[in-house]
Amino acid sequence: MLPQGYHQIKMYAEDEEKTAFITEYGLYCWKVMSFGLKNVVATYQRMVNSIYATQIGRNMEIYVDDMLVKSKVRTNHLKNLRNTFDQLRKRRPRINPDKCSLGVTSRNFLGYMISERGIEPNPDKIKAILDMRPS
Repeated sequence: MLPQGYHQIKMYAEDEEKTAFITEYGLYCWKVMSFGLKNVVATYQRMVNSIYATQIGRNMEIYVDDMLVKSKVRTNHLKNLRNTFDQLRKRRPRINPDKCSLGVTSRNFLGYMISERGIEPNPDKIKAILDMRPS
């Protein structure tokens, strides 16, 4: 959902020189986190967890940049989405609209199918088992 979210996290000024790299045009340092840094994924996850702290586990599930806003009752879904978008406006992370799906009743999320029935195995992942014939 968030495009290269790690590039949205500013480096501490005193740590910028630790990211130095040389090109034919001179010496440069990253001012934002680069994916090649050792702790970028953990730092990004902490940022996302802090943005959505009141929603995670209640009406939202997040794993790094995979996010799912969920609702048991359709009428609550607009409220839950509004809460999510309010946090986006407040904290200003950029999102990639091409990767967003709104109003779906089921969705593949981290290899599982999430729907009003709950969490089920992804049919694509278990197709070989379902198609097995007894020997």
